[in-house]
Amino acid sequence: MRRPESPLRSAPLPGSSSGKAATMNRLGKKANETLIEMALSADGEECNGPETISTAGSEIPSSSEQSGRKYNLFLKRRLRIDKRHQSKDSIFFRDGVRRIDFVLSYVDDLNKEWEKKLERRKEFESNLQKAGLELETEDKKESEDGKIFFVKIHAPWEVLITYAEVLNIKVPIRENDIPPMVENPLDCVLFPLRLPEKVMHPEPDYFTAPFSKDKQELYLINDESTFFSPSMRNRIVNYILTRCPYGTEEGKKKFGIKRLLNNGTYTAAYPLHDCQYWKKASDPNCDSERYTLYMEWARFLRFYKEQPLVLIRKYYGEKIGIYFAWLGFYTEMLFLAAVVGLICFLYGLFTMDENMSSKEICDPTIGGEIIMCPLCDRDCEYWRLNTTCESSQYSHLFDNVATLFFAIFMGIWVTLFLEFWKRRQARLKYEWDLVDFEEEQQQLQLRPEYEAKCTQKKKNPVTQEMEPYLPLTSQAVRFCISGATVLFWVSLIIASMIAVIVYRLAVYAAFASLMENTQTLQPISGLLTPQLATSVTASCLNFVIIMILNFFYERIAIWITDMEIPRTHMEYENRLTMKMFLFQFVNYYSSCFYVAFFKGKFVGYPGAYTYMFNRWRNEECDPAGCLIELTTQLTIVMAGKQIWGNIQEAIVPWICNWWGRRKARNNPENLYSRWEQDHDLQTFGALGLFYEYLEMVIQFGFITLFVASFPLAPLLALMNNILEIRVDSWKLTTQYRRPVAAKAHSIGVWQEILNGMAILSVVTNAFIVAFTSDMIPRLVYYYAYSENEDSPMSGYINNSLSVFLISDFPERNEPKENPENFVICRYRDYRYPPDHERKYLHTMQFWHILAAKLAFIIIMEHVVFIVKFFVAWMIPDVPADVKAKIKREKYLTQKILHEYELEKLKERLCQGDKRATEKEFIATEGRMELSRAM
Repeated sequence: MRRPESPLRSAPLPGSSSGKAATMNRLGKKANETLIEMALSADGEECNGPETISTAGSEIPSSSEQSGRKYNLFLKRRLRIDKRHQSKDSIFFRDGVRRIDFVLSYVDDLNKEWEKKLERRKEFESNLQKAGLELETEDKKESEDGKIFFVKIHAPWEVLITYAEVLNIKVPIRENDIPPMVENPLDCVLFPLRLPEKVMHPEPDYFTAPFSKDKQELYLINDESTFFSPSMRNRIVNYILTRCPYGTEEGKKKFGIKRLLNNGTYTAAYPLHDCQYWKKASDPNCDSERYTLYMEWARFLRFYKEQPLVLIRKYYGEKIGIYFAWLGFYTEMLFLAAVVGLICFLYGLFTMDENMSSKEICDPTIGGEIIMCPLCDRDCEYWRLNTTCESSQYSHLFDNVATLFFAIFMGIWVTLFLEFWKRRQARLKYEWDLVDFEEEQQQLQLRPEYEAKCTQKKKNPVTQEMEPYLPLTSQAVRFCISGATVLFWVSLIIASMIAVIVYRLAVYAAFASLMENTQTLQPISGLLTPQLATSVTASCLNFVIIMILNFFYERIAIWITDMEIPRTHMEYENRLTMKMFLFQFVNYYSSCFYVAFFKGKFVGYPGAYTYMFNRWRNEECDPAGCLIELTTQLTIVMAGKQIWGNIQEAIVPWICNWWGRRKARNNPENLYSRWEQDHDLQTFGALGLFYEYLEMVIQFGFITLFVASFPLAPLLALMNNILEIRVDSWKLTTQYRRPVAAKAHSIGVWQEILNGMAILSVVTNAFIVAFTSDMIPRLVYYYAYSENEDSPMSGYINNSLSVFLISDFPERNEPKENPENFVICRYRDYRYPPDHERKYLHTMQFWHILAAKLAFIIIMEHVVFIVKFFVAWMIPDVPADVKAKIKREKYLTQKILHEYELEKLKERLCQGDKRATEKEFIATEGRMELSRAM
């Protein structure tokens, strides 16, 4: 239940009665009136609301009256302590009653724009007071560094109820009487993973309804000071701040805290954390929810515990809550994929010694007698097949029968993940009062930047009000510039990938020569082949290029999205998401696509090799296939991204905060105030959550698009996500200022991106199994070309290598030396021998294998797609019990509202109100009967 009413709430607030009356009159206007209109209508009025209090102390002696600077500082702090009986770690105004809902900070620097900034602040704060907010200023002499002013903002009850109606905020009307779900029989097994009930459900569940000022008696208002949660309060204040005007410049009306932050008028704007994260607040009126989140959620030692999603939602808002719910659910589902992937890997490990292909390669009488053609022109020598013994054995870990099973399994797993997430999301929408919340509501809330930059106006067909709009011609020009910029950067990625390919081709000969002529490398020459050395170094180089391009493109993407001037916040996020994802998709996956689908596919044959730019000979795959190289590429890029991401997310903010607070560490608590502590933290930013989603979606692509080449990818992702949840929660709770609460009923456009990647993953994995692995050629040999019934796979290596007559080498390709006078060499292809009438043309086996590959792709895709769509059809998006609860809650809510209206009507009849006619009374009762029938 809600806490009992605090006796402190009845204390009179400072400020004259006339100012409060004026504020009440202004707030009594219609709910859909904008803040700008309210401020304009109040321009001629005198505002006598709570005054802005300055704590500049004339009591503090000047330095000229002291014998030294140290004594002056000591006396100054002593007086500050004496002046304040209340701890500065408090989240209340000096009266100890009014809660600080938001804080603005600024530095009074005496530069050429000082007077302009001062005028902006004066006008802005005056308009905030006209809108009903109450301000209290801390002078810079009270700050730890003696440079920063802090403006504390409090939203009184009248402001909260006005904007709660404007923002359609739902509030409790009655405690939920729907019986809880049937207990899970596995609860006793999962008990060690559970958190205490008071942490998981800090408040009772209520039926809710949108707030209306005219029906305040309907809601469970036990205490006005705690009726709206701190997250609701800071959301309301932020709504006012983003729309509050601060004057006219260059003939245009300027408004919004974001502009003031950009032009340096204010240095920061943020809501306060409710306490320090490592200890509870000393104030009994503070819930210390930050401390609870840190102790039960943000510490790594709690990695095996469930997440307190209700408390996360209450403290940070629904938008952050839904992210952690999705991340937790994704991690849970990864457990199944990780287990199956580990089993497939262990199958490859245990059957490594039974692999006939690697046995033949390692056999001195087979692989040792097969002379392979040089892998580069002129400088490379002939080499024996058994030098790749170790790499062929390790390739079996990932290139085996289990690969096919795992690729099909992951195609079904991704469907189960997406469908079960929809059900989980539907349950959260019900539990978090988001059933009636639609993103379309946000369409009525224009971005302040859009309102400021669009000077032309037209009538909105929905609201029938005049609002700014961007002309079609201007939109077209901006989209053309944006599209050209994105195309340029995607082309830059492709150019960088080509540069890495050229690096591969250029250094391969150097690696081959180095490993053959360097005695110290001979012990590892079997494991570290020239192909693998080239692949590893190229992968590392590619990762560095990826990080550099990411750094620049993130800023370019934000710039071009700002230039497009999206109409709403939702449009802004969707456009930025598509730009960033398109770039990241090409940036991270292009190298993997090259190794999987292009490397070794367009090599030609000895004497007729194909060349890039007519200079560099195309790369060949290892005799055991390209799959091990794809695995290497995937591992380096995926693991490198995760390690670098955790360094950026955890270590960098910690170092920045440590550096910023190093001088304040020795200050007593009553000198280092709550607003100063939060000011020294990092800013989470409006796009903070965007980068978290982007990181996880890119990871999702790695474990779905190329999972056939690396069954351990889900296990790596699972380990990373277990760490990621705690790193994200730790940094959000300890290293960042409290974000402004925001609503969201889903993960938004990311859901569509995940659906698209799920469909693409079926295609890519089918092609990897068919064209990158040796699965299909081995199966064709097994069933059609094997001549040994006792050991069907014996002879496969010899069958898969074609013969080339060394004397047919053109001068460009012929090695400089042939000390052993070899006559023939072998190469990986299916071509006729030099003594055949169709010399060096493809054999029928090549066409059989190609047909088998294409047939496999078609069959696998159709089978997996049929199963995917059947599973999606079988699993409803909304659970049946949630549907029933939604219907019952709507019915009970309507009944409560109708009963309330009927009671009010009866009161009016009893008081002799002529407007309350008998027909109106009958109509109200009839509506109640109709509601019951429905």
